Amino acid sequence: MTQASNSTCLPGMLARAGKTLSQYQEEYLWPVLVVEFLVAVGGNGLVLYRFSTREQRPWHPAIIFSAQLAVSDLFYAFSLPPLVFYFYPPKHWSFGAAACLFERFLFNCNLYSSIFFITCISLNRYLGIVHPFFAHGHVRPKHAWAISLAGWGLVAALAAPTFKFSHLVLPQNGTGAHCHVNQPEGCTKCLGTAGDDHLPDYWVYSLVLVVLGCGLPFLLTLLAYSAIGQAILTNPNITRPEKLKVGVLVGGGVVLYAMSYIPYHIMHVLNVQARQRWLELCSSFSNESQAVAALDLGLYLGYQASRGLVPLAMCFHPLLYTAVASSLRCSRLCGGPKGGEMSLRQISPTES
Repeated sequence: MTQASNSTCLPGMLARAGKTLSQYQEEYLWPVLVVEFLVAVGGNGLVLYRFSTREQRPWHPAIIFSAQLAVSDLFYAFSLPPLVFYFYPPKHWSFGAAACLFERFLFNCNLYSSIFFITCISLNRYLGIVHPFFAHGHVRPKHAWAISLAGWGLVAALAAPTFKFSHLVLPQNGTGAHCHVNQPEGCTKCLGTAGDDHLPDYWVYSLVLVVLGCGLPFLLTLLAYSAIGQAILTNPNITRPEKLKVGVLVGGGVVLYAMSYIPYHIMHVLNVQARQRWLELCSSFSNESQAVAALDLGLYLGYQASRGLVPLAMCFHPLLYTAVASSLRCSRLCGGPKGGEMSLRQISPTES
């Protein structure tokens, strides 16, 4: 929804609508972000410490991609404290315009870098399991470092329009109100979405993020894990318990992706559409109560819930890509090198 000015909406209606929507962030979202910040920093910090102290150099490509994922998740976690302070009642941004733009950029940049490196890990596992001869003969650490560098540049470019759309909404002139829970009109807002005049362009940008930032990487990840699962399940040399362990890894990766990233992107686009519909109807509202009644609160609550699911993925990545994966072992796998011998170590990003 919106708290920016609009020629067809009275300031009182905008303020009342904004207050109604903000209360959900003030009451529920910020405590969730605090917990997720602590868990994500602790888990991913331990992963990087393990990589730096226990893995031999040069790192295996799987280690490189997993380390990049941990770095991305850490950066993403470090973007949460400003949001916590912002959402804590009263909802007020006190860090200035430049910090607002940079925080929103970091939020998006590290979100899509996490998705990118999850995709890299999935494709690397696919090559190691389904095409082991090619992986052993052609995939080198220098390739993983080059792909990682290109990936950071790609996600930075994908998140760059955030600088254009994000903006501050300053307290309304002439109100004389100080920022307080009961006087939200005196508070400054840091919005990561576009103002009303640029909302159509922002909706197009949101669709681009859905396709390039989420949909395409998920498709590649799903195809890679499907091929891995088929190769392992059809191999007679792997025992049932070992197949079950691989199923946990493969299924867990897909489910975590689907639960964390897909709902956020879908709800984000739907929320932008709901905001557009509300603005179109705004001129017909006769009072503030009617304006609030027209808000799609169910959709907005779903969007806020999906925002809480995204950092949750950063909390589970260390478990999924290290602890679970490092326990997987078997003696033979789908025609690998040395007479068909291959270890499930190749599935693990923590094993070289």
